[in-house]
Amino acid sequence: MFVSPRKAGRGVFLPEEFVVPTLVAGPRFQIRPITVSDVVKDYGAVIGSLDRLAGRFGPEWGWPDSEFTFEQALIDVAWLQKEGQLRRSFSYVVITPDGERQLGRIHVAPSDSPDADAVVVFWVRADEENSSLEKELEEFVREWATTAWPFETVRFPGREGLR
Repeated sequence: MFVSPRKAGRGVFLPEEFVVPTLVAGPRFQIRPITVSDVVKDYGAVIGSLDRLAGRFGPEWGWPDSEFTFEQALIDVAWLQKEGQLRRSFSYVVITPDGERQLGRIHVAPSDSPDADAVVVFWVRADEENSSLEKELEEFVREWATTAWPFETVRFPGREGLR
């Protein structure tokens, strides 16, 4: 069972010498670690996708709440940034190449199941659902998680049967 990075309470799950990816640029999107400076765009992406995200993450994560506020978003993003600094889990924003629009997020976290080293969860904003961008991002994330990271086995909760 997948446990939210917020609820995991784990230590470091990567070798100390591993250099965590900080920027990946492509023709249709970039990914980089989330920071508190992303809160305005992130809040917009979350609020615009509230129903979709609540259906995806639901009560297991307790996120996002139907009355998700900007203050909660700031705390959430700051927490995700700190988790990355502590090397406990890693969250990335998916943005347009010009950095003007947030398209979604990617989360890399330790697995609580012995059959995987990590879990990777990602989402795109509701207006990109089922788009070619979402399919392109999924292909990228699946390859990136198994080639750029030191994991042998990665789970993709909510997407195992999809391809």
